[in-house]
Amino acid sequence: MRTFEQDPRTPETPWPFTGREDELELVRGASAGGRHGIVVTGPPGHGKTRLIEEALRGTDHLRVTGTPEARELPFAALAHLLPDTVSPHRAVQLLSGARLLVVDDAHLLDEASAAVVHQLAVHGRTRLVVAAVDDTAAPAAVSRLWTGELLPRLALAPLPREDTAGLLAGTGLDPLTVGRLHRVCRGDLRLLRDLVTALDATGRLVPLPGTGERAWRGALPVTPAVRERLAPVLERPGPGDRDTLERLAFAEPLPLRLDGLDLDVLERLEADALIEVGDDGAVTLAHPLHGPALRASAGRLRARRLSRGADGYGGALDAEQRTLAQRIRELDVRHVPAPVGEWLVAEGARLPAGYAAVRARYARLGGAVREAAAWAREGLRQAPDDACCRGELLLAEQEMTEAAIDGGGRSRTRDPDERDVFGPYEAVRLGEPGPAARRLPAGSVLARHAEALARGDGPALDRAAGALRERGFLLFAAEAYAQAVRAHRDPSAARLSRTRAVALARRCEGARTPALSGLVLGELTVRQRQVVTLAAAGLSNREIAERLTLSVRTVGNHLYGAYTRLGSGDRGALPWLVDAAAAKSA
Repeated sequence: MRTFEQDPRTPETPWPFTGREDELELVRGASAGGRHGIVVTGPPGHGKTRLIEEALRGTDHLRVTGTPEARELPFAALAHLLPDTVSPHRAVQLLSGARLLVVDDAHLLDEASAAVVHQLAVHGRTRLVVAAVDDTAAPAAVSRLWTGELLPRLALAPLPREDTAGLLAGTGLDPLTVGRLHRVCRGDLRLLRDLVTALDATGRLVPLPGTGERAWRGALPVTPAVRERLAPVLERPGPGDRDTLERLAFAEPLPLRLDGLDLDVLERLEADALIEVGDDGAVTLAHPLHGPALRASAGRLRARRLSRGADGYGGALDAEQRTLAQRIRELDVRHVPAPVGEWLVAEGARLPAGYAAVRARYARLGGAVREAAAWAREGLRQAPDDACCRGELLLAEQEMTEAAIDGGGRSRTRDPDERDVFGPYEAVRLGEPGPAARRLPAGSVLARHAEALARGDGPALDRAAGALRERGFLLFAAEAYAQAVRAHRDPSAARLSRTRAVALARRCEGARTPALSGLVLGELTVRQRQVVTLAAAGLSNREIAERLTLSVRTVGNHLYGAYTRLGSGDRGALPWLVDAAAAKSA
């Protein structure tokens, strides 16, 4: 086993801030006048500090940070803001004059500093924006900020997969590698960056011919950050704990049964949240990082003894394929766990073409068009001439180039079952329902979309779009909302439909279809386009003002006007809108 060590002299360029639009607005609103502030909590590495920095960019504020080294020193965190000797009462008086105080790593504050922060919250004259780690020992004065309801609490959830993909957009990673990193890191953005850096430095990212993308296949790099996260597993004191955890790691992606495992050991591991036991008695590791890390840390002989090899997963892979195919027939493509195929790809094993084609179709129908293309390519590695995989690859590529339908409006789908259902539906997506409704399953979400479009019924199109979204058809739902924009007579209803269409289209990995092209036809003035383009690139209003020699208020007015014309008030949607407009005009 080799542990990767990053060169400490290599500077890190911050990744662009991605997603978290709702959370940004909550922090901005809580730090505005008339509010007392907010506490942002979450596991380490989830981006609490970066969120606060982005939310408060350009505002005047004071900042203090807790550190483990100074937890025993009174007023250590506040030392740069206070005289050398000061009483708690005097410290509160001095800091009450601050309009906004940011407290980072509040769970590491010394007791005296924590007490001062608590009193500032009680008095309410200083707005507080506090970041703290979940599930860790914190001074009582800190935890009482939210448990005592002095400040509202924002529990930061892991970054969604589409936002993780956006964060990694400039790295050239293929969608299956992005998905693997998202699963392994489970929202830990520091670990994510650490792994991407290690994969790049050690040459584990392999170019994929003809795509311009790179893929990670094979073992997890054991970086210092990985070893830190693995410490609760490696330092288990109980007899048999490590052995059981390693057996579970080498059984992945399948669980082990309770039979043959030591129940005393399992009870200890479950109490420490290291394993999960299902209702059916299936035992799995609780964290998706632990399995790959344990396998990468094991010696070669032990790995050979515990590994079952890729050939031992055929039955489970067939079961996944049947499940996915059945869900497609039921017109339900919501997320369903299918870990065996993901594991085989991660290990670099070749996928059966039949499985890869179904997996590609499932992803494409759900709007994950780049992922669909990646699954199809995996199948073509095993069977270069497979017609189903080639057909799925063609369809996925067409969805990304506004050519999902050929010149005659005919579907290029090759699979007989899909041709019967989704073939007629292609005309609906193109905006020409005609007789399609009679050829679609009566009462199905596809038929309801066709019927609403045939009537030109905006509200019914909105309802059809909502039903499509609930069934997992995100791209189809975005298209239905886009069609509703043109059908609505009420301008406010049209704007709402446009906003929903844009939000869903952003989740569809760059899909460019005829129905979506109408979303970006709202004309902007030259100045609005300049401001929107810079905002889409991640610049704040203040930075845009400096770049264009405008006032911050003028920038805000231009953005407001652009939002009104584009039908979206979501700043995070601007990159998608700008890219789509460029693609349309090209």
